[in-house]
Amino acid sequence: MGWLYILYSKKADRFYIGSTAYPVEQRLRKHLTNHRGYTSRFKDWVIAYKELYGTYNEARKREMELKRSKDR
Repeated sequence: MGWLYILYSKKADRFYIGSTAYPVEQRLRKHLTNHRGYTSRFKDWVIAYKELYGTYNEARKREMELKRSKDR
């Protein structure tokens, strides 16, 4: 199984789109602790949306679709 998730930071007023093979709550904890990527700049991320897929690859594919469409 795989998850697509969208996080929101009120402080940054930004959304972050991601995917994971693990429970979204577990992935959020990583974003909030010793993560070094984009989300490390803010520590107030909350789960705004999550969607379950049959496989991680399906969730990752949907993540890429959303990331491409937000740039248009």
